[in-house]
Amino acid sequence: MKKIIVFALVILSIVMLYATNVFATDEILNSSTTSSLIKISEEQKKDLQGFIDLYDGSETYGFTAFVLDKIRIFSIPFCFLGVVISAVYQYVIGIRKLDVRYKGFYTMIAFITLFVIAQVLPLVFVIVIKGFGRS
Repeated sequence: MKKIIVFALVILSIVMLYATNVFATDEILNSSTTSSLIKISEEQKKDLQGFIDLYDGSETYGFTAFVLDKIRIFSIPFCFLGVVISAVYQYVIGIRKLDVRYKGFYTMIAFITLFVIAQVLPLVFVIVIKGFGRS
């Protein structure tokens, strides 16, 4: 049964890759899609420039702060989903199987730790760079 599911997923992924290569032509990407992509790119460049200006024109510190900010934002739904899946393992599936319950508990601790690190790391970066770094 597992082999059939894996085979079906491989075939489905190959078909999807072929379809995206065939249909991702200039005919599908009309001017509104292209203009939306350009607008998103310009907004990201403006945000990056704002971070560079915050750190007195240092591209290294600005880019690092920009990346840490994006990690902070995207870690919220990722870690929330991880905690939910871990809770299902711990409290729903783990009622009958003790090893699965421990697996859910440990993965929940890992996701919460990852979440706290991702939220606190930009703050620590700002404190270190602005407080102790450059003069």
